[in-house]
Amino acid sequence: MNHTGKIYAVSLGPGDPDLITLKGWKALQQADKIYYPASLQQGQPRSYARTILDHYQLENKTWQPMLLEMSNDRSYNLQVYTETAEQMKTDVRQGLQVAFVSEGDISFYSTFIYLLEHIRRENLPLEVIAGVPSFLLAAAAHQQPLALLREKIAIIPLLENATVLEEHLCRFATIVLIKVRGAMAYITPFLENGQATMLYGEKLGTAEQYLATGIEALQERTLPYFSLIILKSNICN
Repeated sequence: MNHTGKIYAVSLGPGDPDLITLKGWKALQQADKIYYPASLQQGQPRSYARTILDHYQLENKTWQPMLLEMSNDRSYNLQVYTETAEQMKTDVRQGLQVAFVSEGDISFYSTFIYLLEHIRRENLPLEVIAGVPSFLLAAAAHQQPLALLREKIAIIPLLENATVLEEHLCRFATIVLIKVRGAMAYITPFLENGQATMLYGEKLGTAEQYLATGIEALQERTLPYFSLIILKSNICN
């Protein structure tokens, strides 16, 4: 164990364990303790990040889940972030090499962002290791470019309504929609009218990966949390 402790924020990539960077893999190897986000589902802790970690067969590690609630009420989770940051501070001051992991890229809609302000406030040694976000893997899986030349890209979480979507389609050549449950009702008219084309992906990089380009393939499908839609606009000015 190194005398000086440090925190490594490690991006795991969207699901394929081979998509971690070499730098991220080295950080996991040298870590004494690995924190990972998890949620309680039917009384059992579940973690997408942990399913990726299990592929690496890391030995002699202390594993620490950060258990969060899937709720619009943020009070419980905010307390968990504070408690986790305090524990990480203790670990670092004891000389531990600490990793906190997240699927995708750790700076992109990641739970780690809520810990970052605590880590900065305590001036703890930190290295943030970038990774592959899911929308880049989606473009690669479909073998389609995400953008060309001067094309602009918008990333939209939780699409609000069809009016907002139309505004974005007029301004951006490519729109990445994440957290897409309920979004198909807004998207479908634009696809049917030829105003946009779609690249859909779910559980990217896993054995359950599913890709589609037509709305008919999604009409009877329940879209999981780990899904996204890339729209290519035909009406962008």
